[in-house]
Amino acid sequence: MQTMTEASTIQPAQRGDARICRGCWDQMHVPIPIRGPLALPFRAFGITRSKMNPNICTICERSFRYVKKQSHVAANATILFADIRGFTHLSGQIERARLSEIVSLFQDRCAEAIWAHDGIVNKQMGDGLMAIFNFPIVRKDHAQAAILAAREIQRLCAAALGSLQLDALQGQPLGVGVGIHSGDVEIGEFSSFRSDFTAIGGTVNLASRLESQAEAGEILISPETAAEAGALTTGATTRLLVLKGIDQPVEARVLATH
Repeated sequence: MQTMTEASTIQPAQRGDARICRGCWDQMHVPIPIRGPLALPFRAFGITRSKMNPNICTICERSFRYVKKQSHVAANATILFADIRGFTHLSGQIERARLSEIVSLFQDRCAEAIWAHDGIVNKQMGDGLMAIFNFPIVRKDHAQAAILAAREIQRLCAAALGSLQLDALQGQPLGVGVGIHSGDVEIGEFSSFRSDFTAIGGTVNLASRLESQAEAGEILISPETAAEAGALTTGATTRLLVLKGIDQPVEARVLATH
């Protein structure tokens, strides 16, 4: 049987199904078991895998003050927003059960792509979501990770949504728009009613604004993210955007996947 010491030295480097919480390891160097027999005693105390990412635990998700010893911290991260294009039109045309199926397909495919690149699904907002890269799982290449996740989101969602027979679309596009921006954020607990963490700040706002301008099948990337992403943005076109709440126009990089 693998010992705790062995797990702590081997598992944090692994992608996929980590046996210890990669967030707790990266933030505190504490090996919290989340899979296997060693995880059973922790489950008795309510410590299980997080819904934000199955490779982190509910200590990361709900006990920010315990993990970081303060209510919020400054961090450098990449923020990704994704949203279904054409959903508003569709929602007035088909039954709620069918809409729920579409949202579930979208959320599940997005989560699969985000988790594969060590991001967390921090917020789910119906037909949209927000993801964070570089916290609590640390990745120095978080800008690249977010772009790779966005490409996978587009690929998976195009296949899933394209397989649906939706006569109610009437020629309207049904796809996903993605916006990505990298920079400094405040991460922590900002509500006395909720104990899970999130990120706030201008970086989050700009990522959201970029997503709002992305067409179905597009990934809009800020200049800051593109500068960190290297060859991943090679061949991308540029689009000058005037964004609500942003003082200066943004020269976004456009990756079109359709």
